[in-house]
Amino acid sequence: MAQLRLDKMLVNLGWGSRREIAAMARGGKITVNGEVCRSPDRKVDPQADKVAVGDEEVRYQEHYYLMLNKPAGVVTATQDNFQQTVLSLLPARLQKAGLFPVGRLDKDTEGLLLLTTDGAFSHALTAPRRHVDKVYLAGVRGALAPDAQARFAQGVVLEDGTVCRPALLAPEGAADGLQYVRITLREGRFHQVKRMVRAAGGEVVTLRRLSVGPLTLDPALAPGACRALTEGEVRALKAASGIE
Repeated sequence: MAQLRLDKMLVNLGWGSRREIAAMARGGKITVNGEVCRSPDRKVDPQADKVAVGDEEVRYQEHYYLMLNKPAGVVTATQDNFQQTVLSLLPARLQKAGLFPVGRLDKDTEGLLLLTTDGAFSHALTAPRRHVDKVYLAGVRGALAPDAQARFAQGVVLEDGTVCRPALLAPEGAADGLQYVRITLREGRFHQVKRMVRAAGGEVVTLRRLSVGPLTLDPALAPGACRALTEGEVRALKAASGIE
């Protein structure tokens, strides 16, 4: 692998700004192959050289791929002056690693949200022409039209005349006064699930994303928690979106 400047590599991995990295190097807190390195511009081979910050070994990776169980009340954005963002839920170092959400979930929507530093990966998963399914569980108030499933299959026409791509609607039972339906989309328009359900006579009260392509939300992840995707999960998502 091509060599990188030590400070650039550490910045990309979320260890701090270039100025902060330089200060750590001057303070003797960075080692390369077991020796203190005080030169932040030193060239290193990320795969061959052993770099450590303090007692923690630096593990290089070109891109990050994370799964987050997004809770309601958090906005899908990298920064916001007034509201908590999904990035604020990540460990401190990952907040500085350049991660961004793959698509978006509404503030009151819960469930599976992917975050990455890989722009091509994000574009492939969100581009409608790639046909990557996104599955949601919606709690609906009110009676849906008798032909709601057929409307979804044909492509719901929204109130403003927008024609959605064909989607799947499947009943999932009822509880607490709500009717639950599973909705599978292959595009991601603004408030799309809510608008489609409204066009079919109902009102979405709760909404949770269950899966993206072959990836299902890890049931072990508590709301607000995240984990790295496995290599197999990344490969499966890339294959589903046609970029591998």
